[in-house]
Amino acid sequence: MQYGFAIDQRTCIGCHACTVACKTEHEVPLGQFRTWVKYVDSGTFPDTTRSFGVMRCNHCTDAPCVKICPTGALFKREDGIVDFDNERCIGCKSCMQACPYDAIYIDADTHTAAKCNMCAHRVDEGLEPACVVVCPTHSIWVGDLDDPSSGIARLVATQETAVRSPEQNTGPNVFYLGADRAVLDPLAAPVDDTYLWAKPDRQRLEIQGDLPRDHVTGARTTLNTAHPRPWGWKVVTYLWTKGVGAGALALVLLAHLLGVETGTLGDSVAPALGLFGAATTGGLLVWDLKRPERFLFIFLKSNWTSWLVLGAYVLTAFAGGAILWALASHLDVGWALTVLAWLGIPVSALMAGYTAFLFGQAEGRDLWQSPLLFWHLVVQAVLVGSGALAIAALVLDVSEAAEDLLAMAFVLSATVHLLMLALEYAGRHASRQAAVAAHIVARGRYASLFWLGAVAPTGAALVLGALAAGGLGTVPLAIAGLLVQPALIAYESAFVRAGQDPPLS
Repeated sequence: MQYGFAIDQRTCIGCHACTVACKTEHEVPLGQFRTWVKYVDSGTFPDTTRSFGVMRCNHCTDAPCVKICPTGALFKREDGIVDFDNERCIGCKSCMQACPYDAIYIDADTHTAAKCNMCAHRVDEGLEPACVVVCPTHSIWVGDLDDPSSGIARLVATQETAVRSPEQNTGPNVFYLGADRAVLDPLAAPVDDTYLWAKPDRQRLEIQGDLPRDHVTGARTTLNTAHPRPWGWKVVTYLWTKGVGAGALALVLLAHLLGVETGTLGDSVAPALGLFGAATTGGLLVWDLKRPERFLFIFLKSNWTSWLVLGAYVLTAFAGGAILWALASHLDVGWALTVLAWLGIPVSALMAGYTAFLFGQAEGRDLWQSPLLFWHLVVQAVLVGSGALAIAALVLDVSEAAEDLLAMAFVLSATVHLLMLALEYAGRHASRQAAVAAHIVARGRYASLFWLGAVAPTGAALVLGALAAGGLGTVPLAIAGLLVQPALIAYESAFVRAGQDPPLS
């Protein structure tokens, strides 16, 4: 059984009755929408046309929002409706990143995720959704798509239909009849400086210059809703904090296995950096929740398909390992240090790189789907971790072998980091969304931040690190280690923001 919608844009008159009925039925706050009507105008006056598109949750067969939700607040019912439970939601906004259709928002009143649930309470009573009832032209059909005798199944089977973003392979169950491609394709019709009755939101205005325009049709969006970036500076910062902690501790663990004496750097500084990374990362993640008082739901109501849940356990294991390493170091328990080193290196790699799997579940953000991302995050962790240890080495008595290991790790990670940036932003991309986002980073409005804030300082740090590796001592390496910290934050800022910038509706 799979309930779904069919929307006949050939008869839709753009009256917004569905929007008003939905807002009334669910008491949706002002400025927020579970269903809305998008307008796209094409041509030049007086030869212009206007097309409508009713936008909403697609109740996907393979719903990415359900997979990524850490607490099971979003779930798929037996009838195929994707519903939500705001009593379990922690407001992490990961579902907003997973949805390729801009269908989910954080309710301004409850601070929890909300979206079209096909009026599940009405469906359970044998009634049609409110939008279907009020549509004056019977342009919205609803029913069981798996029942060949249902009206909607016959309609979809006998008419040419289209779905939004089929390349995402989510199995959307909202089918459009007669919809203009420019309405369904979020990249096909950038906004101009104004809508019909209002100004577009700031994000759509900022990205309009980075989107390709169809100069034949002149398609432009003249009415839509605002969809601001769900994640901001806290997620950017947490990518850096966990990288510093994971990279620093992993290098000390590796040094132990290689028989390199690290002294205070390994006994105290590295585990302290590890705990700093884990604690600040956890703190930033909780701070970013819209319902932070519910953060324990991640552990108490865990959805084990979500990398937010798995990542929380990785953070916990890493923090525990850092504490045990510090204790074993100060008690000089050699066998325990060796066991912890073997176990701790893969945990440190997961600490640095698990975000790649979380971002991989963010189906709406194609830039984040890179197969290189896990390894890139690990390399970044080694870069900033070795840089942080190099700064500490200035004031500590560090063996020559330890200095050589830090310099080698720094130079190697800086080189690989720059090569990976070249591969990511000079190569081809698997989708138009990813290509647009990469263009924004390297040649669009984040280009100065990327080249001057991230690439150039890292290149300078690489030269300094190479000089240190050549025997010039710890000072050049410490300066290099200092340079790469803000450079990585600059890169993550461009990467996180650009990934969320291409419109999804």
